[in-house]
Amino acid sequence: MTIRLSPELEEQVRNDAATAGYASVDAYVAEVLATQHQHEVWMAEHRDEIRAMIEEGWAEAERGELMDSEEVKREMNAMKQNWLRNNSAA
Repeated sequence: MTIRLSPELEEQVRNDAATAGYASVDAYVAEVLATQHQHEVWMAEHRDEIRAMIEEGWAEAERGELMDSEEVKREMNAMKQNWLRNNSAA
């Protein structure tokens, strides 16, 4: 398969491959495509769940059930601490 890239994009791919330490541009592109494929599969498998969460958030916003930035920070920090507790090596 032949893929044509603009000179700017080709340079970006070459630079990214070198920066990431890939042995070749081909190996880098293969990894990027595999990662993108995994993302697409995950999105397809969770599309309904994501849509429901967005609709729930929209409905909450319409009802005025919004969080201010301090509430968001506290909730995110609690989630982070919980994750760290559950994922730290014991």
